Amino acid sequence: MTRKLVWTGFITVDGAMDSPGGTREGHPSGGWVFDTEFVEEAYSLKGEELADTSALVFGRRSYEAFGAVWPRSQDHAAYKELPKYVVSSTIGEDALVGDWGPTTILRSTEDVAALKQTDGGNLYIHGSGELAQRLAAAGLIDQYNLLLFPYLLGSGKRPFDLSDRPRQTLRLRESDTYTNGVVKLVYDVVS
Repeated sequence: MTRKLVWTGFITVDGAMDSPGGTREGHPSGGWVFDTEFVEEAYSLKGEELADTSALVFGRRSYEAFGAVWPRSQDHAAYKELPKYVVSSTIGEDALVGDWGPTTILRSTEDVAALKQTDGGNLYIHGSGELAQRLAAAGLIDQYNLLLFPYLLGSGKRPFDLSDRPRQTLRLRESDTYTNGVVKLVYDVVS
């Protein structure tokens, strides 16, 4: 049995994931998550994910961004000791975050495929849009957990490759809507 690989993220109606926390991340319309009225139940998916996560997978840039905050964050304390995998051809051992649990560098998509064949529970990718595109193209992503926010950014990073590619079918597993306009969408990848 293979481990399930889940991409989880905040996206806008037009599919952008760029700069949800603020403009310092690069997009001039950043900060859209914090600009949305806080409704606790809209984030219940994050708690469900935490209970289901056995390891975290990141691209290099997302690892560096989260690694600067999550190790000291009370909201992410349960992630601290989980195994982490950084998929990067450039990161060195010296760039890994200390005191954030065991971390392994994976150098290729093939390394991620091999990780999925190991024993253990579900693997979660947070952020890491370029990595999500690459792993989806290789047929390695099994599920998408999306929180869709009521914004159109027009430009920005996207977790989905918009170029010509074979159709991928998704089956809706779960959905919900919240009073702040956020929509929860959980999809299984069918083919």
